[in-house]
Amino acid sequence: MTPSLEDSLEHVQADVTQSRKCERLVAWRESVAADPPLRYRGQGYWARPVPGFGDPKARLLIVGLAPAAHGGNRTGRVFTGDRSGDWLFSALHRAGFANQSTSEHRDDGLQLSDAYITAVVHCAPPDNKPTPQERDNCLPYLAREMALLTDLRVIVCLGAYALDGVARVLGLRPRPKFGHGAEFLLGDGRTIICSFHPSQQNTFTGKLTEAMFDAVFSRAKSLAASPVTRGT
Repeated sequence: MTPSLEDSLEHVQADVTQSRKCERLVAWRESVAADPPLRYRGQGYWARPVPGFGDPKARLLIVGLAPAAHGGNRTGRVFTGDRSGDWLFSALHRAGFANQSTSEHRDDGLQLSDAYITAVVHCAPPDNKPTPQERDNCLPYLAREMALLTDLRVIVCLGAYALDGVARVLGLRPRPKFGHGAEFLLGDGRTIICSFHPSQQNTFTGKLTEAMFDAVFSRAKSLAASPVTRGT
């Protein structure tokens, strides 16, 4: 996909935050905000679609599933204010992609360098399970982001859902098979790397360890800095 001359990451972010395409997700994100858990009572919830953010010159793109109901849906920034974000930003900080290891709210000073973070779906879905139509409503935003990140070299997919979304945007056939650490070299020289999602289900059980996660971003950093190798 080639971006139009008028498009920009700022335009994508604005379009995302104004979207009300999915009635079920609109109702869910707003109902969660209206009746939050006791620990978040009194906090103003974002309760809108959560846009991607990061360095517009990023060589690394990180793609997740969707914002968490009491994470990004509360704070207004993807992977911010939840345990998954704690894992992600700690790893990015260790790899040199983030200036700090924590991400608690939109104005906490976090800055990404050479990295951009987004999601396949931009609203928090019930049970973390968007419908196929909700996914398809959001995929054009991901396509625009990928086209506008003109220095992009590496795409880290956090989970099989993220890999599926990226594969749909790129029109990959056959669809690549997910596996932690799996890599796929694209015809234009970009590389997809797969990682287990840093969800509590994966990190609490040891399915994803800190060392495994660090290895993904170490590899991504190495590939981002290496000369382009065109695939077949």
